[in-house]
Amino acid sequence: MVDYLSKLRAPEGARTRPLRKGRGVGSGLGKTSGKGQKGQKARHPGNFGKVTFQGGQTPIQRRLPKRGFRRPFVEAIATVNVAALEGKFESGATIELTSLIEMGLVKGKFGKVKILGNGDISKKFSVKVHAISAGAKEKIEKAGGTVVVLTDASASAAG
Repeated sequence: MVDYLSKLRAPEGARTRPLRKGRGVGSGLGKTSGKGQKGQKARHPGNFGKVTFQGGQTPIQRRLPKRGFRRPFVEAIATVNVAALEGKFESGATIELTSLIEMGLVKGKFGKVKILGNGDISKKFSVKVHAISAGAKEKIEKAGGTVVVLTDASASAAG
């Protein structure tokens, strides 16, 4: 029984030396290095470990047509619910991406923010965001706040 974690050891036979292929007949893996006599598998080292290797024919992922639309540079948009604004900001506060990052509501690399309408709101806010849901806009304006939706041109001029 081991008393301390510092005295733990691997069980007998768990740690073995790597096989050294092609190091003489006495090793048991000399001459042909465990690959048998001749043939494609004895000669070409890299292909046979690949999951997609299909015996040299064109692989299926290259034969099938590519479908769909690819957007390689999708812009990440952070989402924040109205209920989260209620708990973090005082009444009359101006809410924008920088203030949301400071308060810890937006974490990560985001260039834009969208407010969603989940939850209730009673405080009056001035919100400047890139996108907002209809429900969130209605709740903020009902509480007496204002909403400004930023476009790319206005966001770059302000920042």
